[in-house]
Amino acid sequence: MKHNVIASHKVIGTIISIIVFIILFKYLAVQIGDTTENATLAPAWLSLVTAIFGPISGAVTAFIGHATSDALVNSTTATVWWTWTIADSLFGLFIGLITRRLAIFIGELTTRKLVLFNIWQLLANIVVWLIIAPLGDHWVYNLSLVESMKEGALIVLVNTLAIAIIGTMLFKIYQHFAVN
Repeated sequence: MKHNVIASHKVIGTIISIIVFIILFKYLAVQIGDTTENATLAPAWLSLVTAIFGPISGAVTAFIGHATSDALVNSTTATVWWTWTIADSLFGLFIGLITRRLAIFIGELTTRKLVLFNIWQLLANIVVWLIIAPLGDHWVYNLSLVESMKEGALIVLVNTLAIAIIGTMLFKIYQHFAVN
């Protein structure tokens, strides 16, 4: 299967993706234990978006989706957690570059492609949530690096599992309907 997306479809797809990302990120999130962090399906959705529309669309979707969700959550103060918003945007970019490099939807969606994708998404999660976000929190907000890394480690685990399970299923569903 040849995978081409027209530019106008990318714009429309990105706008729709942002809306779905916000809904998943804000309204279909489950708080993890006694932390301030949430488990959400937004990273799984983001992996599909980037595979279809590319890394720029993934970065834009994550940036606008995360910033808007933060602003909605903190509607009285409109506080956006910029370090995590930027980290999420970089994550969307990284996942998009990975799916493009692996040519996820070009040809057959093989087990090898899915395994490689999940190895790379784990590495992207580690770089973003254990290095970039905690360092940003420490430098910008003067937060404890240890506490930020603990939160990051939790997000690495949750995001990796969400993408490996739900993201992989979304890839298979998309591949099935795109071919048929």
